[in-house]
Amino acid sequence: MAITPNLAPVPTRAPAVATAGRAGTPLGTDRVRLTGGLLHDWQRRNRVVTVPHVVREVRQAGNLDNFRRLHDPAVGDYRGRYPFLDTDVYKTLEGIAYELGREPADEGEAAELETARDFFEESVALIERAQRADGYLGTFYQSPQSPKEPWQDLSWGHEMYNLGHLAQAAVAASRQLGDRRLLDVAARFADLVVERYGPDGEPAYCGHPEVEMALVELARETGDRRYLEQARLFVERRGAGTLEHTIFAADYFQDAVPLRELGSVTGHAVRMVYLAAGATDVALETDDDALLAHLEHLWDDMVARKSYLTGGIGSRHSDEAFGDRFELPAERAYAETCAAIGTAQWGWRLFLATGRADVLDHVERVLHNAYAVGLSEDGAAFFYDNPLQRRPDHEQRSGAEKDGELLRRAWFGCPCCPPNVVRWTSELQDHLAVADDDSLTLALYASAAIDSPALDVDVTTDLPWDGRVTVRVRRAADGPTTLALRVPAWADGATAAVDGEPVSELPADGWLRLTRTWAPGATVVLDLPMPVRAVTAHPHLDAARGSAAVLRGPLVYCVEQQDSPAPVDDLLLAAEDVPRLVVDEDHPWRVLRGDLAVAPPSGDDPYPPLGATAPTTHRAPVALVPYALWGNREVGAMRVFLRTS
Repeated sequence: MAITPNLAPVPTRAPAVATAGRAGTPLGTDRVRLTGGLLHDWQRRNRVVTVPHVVREVRQAGNLDNFRRLHDPAVGDYRGRYPFLDTDVYKTLEGIAYELGREPADEGEAAELETARDFFEESVALIERAQRADGYLGTFYQSPQSPKEPWQDLSWGHEMYNLGHLAQAAVAASRQLGDRRLLDVAARFADLVVERYGPDGEPAYCGHPEVEMALVELARETGDRRYLEQARLFVERRGAGTLEHTIFAADYFQDAVPLRELGSVTGHAVRMVYLAAGATDVALETDDDALLAHLEHLWDDMVARKSYLTGGIGSRHSDEAFGDRFELPAERAYAETCAAIGTAQWGWRLFLATGRADVLDHVERVLHNAYAVGLSEDGAAFFYDNPLQRRPDHEQRSGAEKDGELLRRAWFGCPCCPPNVVRWTSELQDHLAVADDDSLTLALYASAAIDSPALDVDVTTDLPWDGRVTVRVRRAADGPTTLALRVPAWADGATAAVDGEPVSELPADGWLRLTRTWAPGATVVLDLPMPVRAVTAHPHLDAARGSAAVLRGPLVYCVEQQDSPAPVDDLLLAAEDVPRLVVDEDHPWRVLRGDLAVAPPSGDDPYPPLGATAPTTHRAPVALVPYALWGNREVGAMRVFLRTS
């Protein structure tokens, strides 16, 4: 089914975040194309497996029926436990817009894209028809059987959260397909919000932040500055305490104090990072340096004291929230997959605003660990929460019973993560590079063809498995231009060469800037050392004290029980063991192989005397797998942090 109504002549193909910042302007899908490597493989899996899977689950769960029933009562009652399930359709449409905007690589991709196109067309038609004349759109509250009226429950109704995801899907469809139908729907809904909650309206805000960054992007796409002002108002108002704080206290909603006075990230983790991402957008668009500086403080505090080694955030299951500083229990880590996506969204915007390489280092860690672990290797099952340890009798919340084992789930009652994975994976190329008239900056590394005003280049790399990045110039503007490459903090001893000539010194700020008059064929090789290394925990991080974790490049590793003949809880990691761990280059997961000491408890006393140690009985061969790939086989115990004594 062809997409025909309301088409713009030519899609802009602009990226998900289309603005100029200190770092440069992000390059969209017309300028960046993944050509190979891990992220390319992720996108193909997304296209041929995850998107069709999510489309089937959304249909079966009744999300489309919730739109359909507004004009056909015979469809039945509203389906689902939550009033915000429209967002699952919107997030799926955002990802599909990107996939439909790309040429299929083969017949298999083409067939799956036709299924996605049918879903897109059906959904857009239902969404257009469901919108009220005043612009309101929310299938739960539009129902005659709804227990509440629209706008009656801002804390939990999530109506503006719905608008946020609708607007992001609409912007994606406009930019990737030239299709403005959803953009018209989103603009009418946003106009209603501006009328009701704008400068002359009720000084209220949504209980779940997200609409802020969407309104900023809607302003960028439409040129209507009212949407930017509305986003600014929502950011400034939060913390006034006007939400009804039921079930959880004000901190949960980031509603105890204004954002500018918040000392540390707090409350529901996804809400917090969505709010911070939107606030960063606002600071960037309004040149609010004070707000930006405070957001940098919140980011730095989060990374240093409230983030897991994987980049995951959220240590409390009860309210899906941040805990206190250094409250990071491994086996109780919540580390929601959506929170990883929200962290990356915030980090990308903060990089655009500041140009900081270390912010991208953390985004890279999130991408390859906290985010990647949320999806199974086959692309059709998901983790909602992502612990760093699984005991033999641990009942992980994400697990689904299957043959007596706990595995990833195909879907959830609150299925926010699967469609979020769809859209983020489809947009990966939007976060690789930024440029201006005389420079190109490579922010995150993947094999890709990248075009910019200053330089067109081909990037080849096998990261995160191998640390070599090769950049070959295809076209160069006349005169001197700058190619900037990020040197991650983990790459101690990195080296670079231009056409075989070594670069004498790499700078300390994380950026290798090469300025010269480039010629087609010029080649830059950046070698990022990736030895196996181990880290311990901050002394205040009680849950991981006396233990260490293994990393290589940006990857965090873990031990699963099936890869150790001894119980994983009995393994000891000593400093001298680390350099002996060898990468198995023939294994698709590049597992690390070695042998570790085994020290089972010497008795049943849960509290032995100080100074008592368990004797080492023997050494056992083990394999450590990338944390992102755990739980893809039979499920047993797993540990990221291993005992050191």
